[in-house]
Amino acid sequence: MSVFAQPATPTPNDARQLWQLIDYVAVDYGGAVVNGAVVSEFEYAEMLDFTDNAAKQIQALPPRPTKATISAAIGDLRAAVVRKADSAEITRLAHHANSLLLAAYPMPMAPRTLPDLAKGAALYAAQCASCHGAKGAGDGALAANLEPKPIAFTDAERAGSRSLMALYQVVSQGVEGTSMTSYATLSEEDRWAVAFYIGTMSNDAAARQRGEQVWRQDASLKDRFSDLTAVSTVTEQAASQTMPRDTARDVIAYLRSHPAAVEAGRPTGLALARLRLKESLDAMRAGDRAQATKLGLSAYLDGFEPIEPVVGARNQSLLTSVEDGMLAYRSAVATGTPSQAEAAAAHLDDLFAQVDKDMGDSKAEPMTTFIGALTILLREGLEALLIVIGMIAALKKARRQDVLKHVHAGWISALGAGVLTWVIATYLVTISGASREVTEGVGAVFASVVLLSVGMWMHQKSSAGRWQSYLEEKLSAAMTRRSMWALFALAFIAVYREVFETVLFYSALSADGNSSALIAGFATAIILLGIIAWVMLRTTARMPIGRFFSITSIFVAVLAVILIGKGAAALQEAGWVEATPVWAPRIDILGVFPTVETVAAQLIVLAIALSGFRLNFFSARKSSARQPAS
Repeated sequence: MSVFAQPATPTPNDARQLWQLIDYVAVDYGGAVVNGAVVSEFEYAEMLDFTDNAAKQIQALPPRPTKATISAAIGDLRAAVVRKADSAEITRLAHHANSLLLAAYPMPMAPRTLPDLAKGAALYAAQCASCHGAKGAGDGALAANLEPKPIAFTDAERAGSRSLMALYQVVSQGVEGTSMTSYATLSEEDRWAVAFYIGTMSNDAAARQRGEQVWRQDASLKDRFSDLTAVSTVTEQAASQTMPRDTARDVIAYLRSHPAAVEAGRPTGLALARLRLKESLDAMRAGDRAQATKLGLSAYLDGFEPIEPVVGARNQSLLTSVEDGMLAYRSAVATGTPSQAEAAAAHLDDLFAQVDKDMGDSKAEPMTTFIGALTILLREGLEALLIVIGMIAALKKARRQDVLKHVHAGWISALGAGVLTWVIATYLVTISGASREVTEGVGAVFASVVLLSVGMWMHQKSSAGRWQSYLEEKLSAAMTRRSMWALFALAFIAVYREVFETVLFYSALSADGNSSALIAGFATAIILLGIIAWVMLRTTARMPIGRFFSITSIFVAVLAVILIGKGAAALQEAGWVEATPVWAPRIDILGVFPTVETVAAQLIVLAIALSGFRLNFFSARKSSARQPAS
């Protein structure tokens, strides 16, 4: 790493730095002592210093039941270093101490997403090669002037006792007392990318090729290296205890250079939903409701939700049944008995079987794709259209054409953001179920609150009468820059949340390959929405202004009630809001869902709207009574 970066600030209360100190001893002790004799006074002094610091840092960590055991393990390691034990014993003691530390003080041990090794190589060349050398041999241009010398990542013996997590910790925190500084300013993803790339430097293409062959032939390896955590934390030395050392070296070489191979065999879709549901039930039977709730939520968000657009496009009623079943299961886990949770899970399993039967491996018929594309865009677009057209009509009635540009900018920006979302969802990353539900939920709640306030304001003015004079005298002054940007935000949110949903559904439909039918359904829906918009604008243009605002205020309040129900339901599916099932009809178009929370949210918004309308009515009567007869 470059020696010109600022040194890392020690954090003695951080378990990660303690883990790093102990791991450093496990990896580098072999360069200090050989056969009981010190071969490098500097490195041996460093081992003594690190173990001494480790013994102090464990005392500074928060209390844990096993803290004394960890301290004793570090003491054993320190004593072994003092008596110049062989490197195998030091490695064993260090790994034992660190395993106890991780159990007591959990910390992230793997990247959240697949590391980008190409980016890791670029970052290494820019930040690390000047010291460690272009090939990782410790022979960079600055290496001659550094003491201690930079690590040679090509040293196979040292690499055999070093995990990727250890490399990540060093990149993140640096090593005190050396030229290795912290690179915490890099993103977490970039630091993991560098760590994975460095982890490939001690092996060659032949080892990786042999590892790939073994990986494909030995199915048991899939269980041993089941996820990125296993790849990130394992060392060649540890793996060689249960398999031939050459095999361990080759398999680890392959997985470090091709981490996607680990993810390729993991369950997805309904398989993952079933697995998480089973794990959730096991946790429920063990009395761990919190873990059961977490796994139940994962069954929906990580398992079923990604395939939800495909299911909805082919069988909307089945999708509704699964969503209701998921909410019922999570409610049973939260407040019910294990037997109630088992019954809810059994019902879900039956629904999953129906999804399997309906979906299968067959492609949808072109007519099915056409109808799906048409109805999805009509359903999602109509709601946004009603809000935007209502805003445009109201501003035209109020003779504020100058403000229309903010509304137009809002919905046009939302369409642009929708195109960007499609590019991201198709080519860059997978949009998680939680992200989708939160986006829809927060957007709907925001729109509902704004629409409620707008509806009450419109009703107040329509009740007061004398609209023409009010508009001419008051509205220009009342329309501030802040309210203009509020109009932009409302138009953007109202359109984007619908575009976001449409993008995900259309991405699912496109997998069936009926592109002509998909485009035809899209085009037909656009034409129908255009006709609806034209009719609405023509109708409102001919309506008397007082009547227009009176009717529009009621219409906007109804939209607010619908959106608050949809928003609450989306946040329930994301796990942000509790879900308590109640007997009630499910009417998606009206935002009515059979849970206490969604119904209560709609009743509250409806009560606020009715109270506001009632107050406006009586205020208008009093004002009219005080005015002298003309």
